[in-house]
Amino acid sequence: MDKKAYLSIAIAALVGLTLFLLYSNGYFTKKQDIVASQTPEAAGKERESMAISTKRSAEAAPEPMAETEQQIYDEPIKPDVQKVAFYNVENLFDTVDEPGKDDEGFTPKGVLNWTKARYQTKLDNISKVVRGMAFPELLGLCEVENKTVLKDLIKHPDLSKEKYRFVHYESPDKRGIDCAFLYKKDIFKVEDSEYIRINFPKKIVTDYTTRDLLYVKGQYMGKELFHIFVVHWPSRRGGPEASEPKRIYVAQQVKKKIDTLLKKDPNANIIVMGDFNDTPANKSVADILKAQSPDRINAQTALYNCSLPLFKKGIGSHNYKGEWNMLDQIIVSKSLLDNDGLKASYTKVYQKKEITFYHPKYGLMPNRTYSGPNYYGGFSDHLPIYIELD
Repeated sequence: MDKKAYLSIAIAALVGLTLFLLYSNGYFTKKQDIVASQTPEAAGKERESMAISTKRSAEAAPEPMAETEQQIYDEPIKPDVQKVAFYNVENLFDTVDEPGKDDEGFTPKGVLNWTKARYQTKLDNISKVVRGMAFPELLGLCEVENKTVLKDLIKHPDLSKEKYRFVHYESPDKRGIDCAFLYKKDIFKVEDSEYIRINFPKKIVTDYTTRDLLYVKGQYMGKELFHIFVVHWPSRRGGPEASEPKRIYVAQQVKKKIDTLLKKDPNANIIVMGDFNDTPANKSVADILKAQSPDRINAQTALYNCSLPLFKKGIGSHNYKGEWNMLDQIIVSKSLLDNDGLKASYTKVYQKKEITFYHPKYGLMPNRTYSGPNYYGGFSDHLPIYIELD
C-alpha cells in the first residue's frame, strides 16, 4: 500500500474520531432532540412551528418567565377585596354534537378528539383560575357553548361552595360560542337580563352572524344597582382593518343601550367587560364608546377604560406571535370612579406561572388548550382580567 493510501486512511480515521467526539458531546443534536429535552409546554409549541403533531401534558410546569421578556407582570391577589373579572375561556365545549352548531370537532370522534377526560381537564383548569383570583363576586365569560358547560363549571368541587349562578342565552354564532355571566347569589340579585342580537346591515357584511351581547341588571350587595354588559366582538379574521366595520357596528349597539341607561339615570353604575378583539386605542373602543383613561375624570366623559393604563405600559391579555395586546377590557361609567359608593380600580391581569408557558420563539404566552389540531391541555389563549371594588 502506497503512502497516499495510508494517508487517506489516516485522515478518514481522524475525521471519524472527531465526528464521534462532537456527536457524543451533543454538538450535532437534532432539533427534534432539542424539543424533546424542553418542558412539554415549550416542546409542544416548538413542534407546532415544525409542523409536527404532538400532545402536551396538562400537568407539566411551564418554563419560567425570562427577566428580559416583554411582559413581566405579577399583581398579588387580595383575597378579601371584592372583584369583577372577565375570562375568555377558549372554546369551553361539552363532548356532545349539538345540531345546528359547528361543534363536531369537539366530540370524542371529532378531529380534536375532545374526550370526557379532556373536557374535565378544561373544567379543572378554569376552576383553578377562578380559585386563583380568590373567587370574583362577578365573572364574565366568553366562548362557552351552552348551559350544560356552565352547570358543570359551577358544580366543580373548587367552585361549588361559592354558590355561583349564571345568566346565559343561546346566540346564533356559527361556532356555537356564547357569552355568560356568573355571580355569587348571596352578593348579586338579578332583576333583569336580555340578549342583544346583532343584525349586520348588508353594506357591512352578508351571511354573517356573531355572538349576542349579554345585558344583566341587578342589585349588588343590596345597596347599588349595576348594569352589566358581557361582550365578545367579531374577530380580526381577514385582517384588523377589513374586519373593523363589524366591531364598530357592534360598538354602536352597545353605545345605544348605554346612552339609554344614562339618559334615565346619569349616575348609573355600568360595567362593560369582554373580549373586544380591539385595543383601547382602536376606533370601536376609543371613538364609538369614547372610553377614556380613568386617570382623567371629567364631566363630559361618561365611560372610562380601566384597562387603558396597563395598555399604555405594554401589558396585555393576549399574545399573537410575540406581540401582547389588551384585547380583553373592563370599562366602567363615571359613577364607579367618583361617587361615594363602590369605587373601581384599574384593570389587573391575572398572570400566574401555571397558566402561561415560555415559547422559544415568541417568549411568554398564555398556556392554551389547542393550537390547530394539536392538544396542549392548557387553560386558554387569553389571560383573565379583573378590577377591584372598594
